[in-house]
Amino acid sequence: MTTMDGRDLLGISWHDSNWIPLINPANVLDYFSERSNPFYDRSCNNEFVKMQRQTLDQLNTMTGLEYILLHVQEPILYIVRKQHRHSPTQVTPLTDYYIIAGVVYQAPDIASVINSRILNAVHNIQSAFDETLSYSRYHPSKGYWWRFKEQEEKEKVVPKTKKKEEPSSLFQRQRVDMLLNELCQKFSPKFYQLNRQKRENSQASLQRPMRRTRPRPRSKCQQSKPPLRNGHDLHRGNLREKARVSINRTQVKHECEGNQHKLMYCCQSFCPISG
Repeated sequence: MTTMDGRDLLGISWHDSNWIPLINPANVLDYFSERSNPFYDRSCNNEFVKMQRQTLDQLNTMTGLEYILLHVQEPILYIVRKQHRHSPTQVTPLTDYYIIAGVVYQAPDIASVINSRILNAVHNIQSAFDETLSYSRYHPSKGYWWRFKEQEEKEKVVPKTKKKEEPSSLFQRQRVDMLLNELCQKFSPKFYQLNRQKRENSQASLQRPMRRTRPRPRSKCQQSKPPLRNGHDLHRGNLREKARVSINRTQVKHECEGNQHKLMYCCQSFCPISG
């Protein structure tokens, strides 16, 4: 609950040191109705009755906002209730105020109490988690473990001896083997086998002896003859043709010895004019 100026009344208190030794059930409402009290509303019926110098019994015949003394436990505790009166028999409670040793406090409502308890519990739980997390340690070769302040103090007192770290732990080997098996199942080495076959074929081809390719004889259609214009050119062309045929005959003899059919075929194809 807040006042008109925006102050939170649940977080403040009020007291008047001059009144504290004199408080009793007869004047506790007068003490509560001091102008410096932030919990007192001056527009209430109590202020009207006080200005008219009437008794508090007059409040039962009026309607509106009023303050009454609800509970007394002398000499320390007094409870004042703020309520709205609709009729002499019907009222609606609004807020309770308790006075302990002269200090006035506003009693919190149920929603404020539950909200405060929940916030307090959440804060404590969060603090516990943060402190627990600060003690947690992790290393790839060891996994998780706890390291408390008492252990750190003991380790500081005892001289440390360097321990030789293992190349791998059981935790690492098991995890790595499981991951490798999953990868092998998902991605089988097909491309590696294909590349290996190609490499073997290329090596075999390099080891084979290279075969010499024989020059193929030109066919009749591939030979181009220059056009003959007169008798001298015709005689000169025949001489050239005979020389070319003799060269081809010698080549065929060296390459295909003992094959007369091929030699006859070559002679017929390259030399249509015998002699």
